[in-house]
Amino acid sequence: MSDLEKRENYTSEAVPTVNATHYPTRRMTPSRLGNPGPLGLFSFASTTLILSFYNCGVRGIADPNVVVGMAMGVGGLVQILAGMWEFAAGNTFGATAFSSYGGFWLSFAALYIPGTGIGAAYTDKDTEFASALGVYLITWAVVTFLLLIAALRRNIGLIALFFFLTITFILLAVSKFTANPTSSANINKAGGGFGVLTALIAYYVGLAEMLIRDESWFGLPLGVMPRRVVQ
Repeated sequence: MSDLEKRENYTSEAVPTVNATHYPTRRMTPSRLGNPGPLGLFSFASTTLILSFYNCGVRGIADPNVVVGMAMGVGGLVQILAGMWEFAAGNTFGATAFSSYGGFWLSFAALYIPGTGIGAAYTDKDTEFASALGVYLITWAVVTFLLLIAALRRNIGLIALFFFLTITFILLAVSKFTANPTSSANINKAGGGFGVLTALIAYYVGLAEMLIRDESWFGLPLGVMPRRVVQ
């Protein structure tokens, strides 16, 4: 099982007991906290899948503006909420990943909202805007690579997810840095293809996290890595 599974936290409940000195104390009782992992993974996967299809040029779609609402509500807000719940569950890795990509999707949506003035600042500056997007995307490739390193001792599902997501960001960044329009479009489509693969992996990991042994007819393997033995 992975680190995004259900956890048990202990909360203080006002149940009086008597200790050796006859002072009332509080007894710690277990309280189950739901697993926010599937919510965050499905939100990430759905938003990534839509944008990746657009990057692939599915059905001739070239303008990605329809994904803005999805990026703000699902990829952004819902993932940030999942990240905060991961903090409450004591999972620093999940909290960092979900909160970071929630912020990414909100910032991405802002690029296509006229009121932000971001697009207007690059009017008649297509090359500069493309380069700025390239820097933006390569920065997220670095963040994703760092998360990939942190995932190496967790499970194969997460390793594959962050590995292919890193490639996706790199390809999309390179497409923005490429001056030749034909080459740029082809690289962008390749990035979209890897994005689709990344989204499918995220769906798989999310479903595997949701299929709890006691509540499901079957489970999905994640390929849990062996834990480090501390001497």
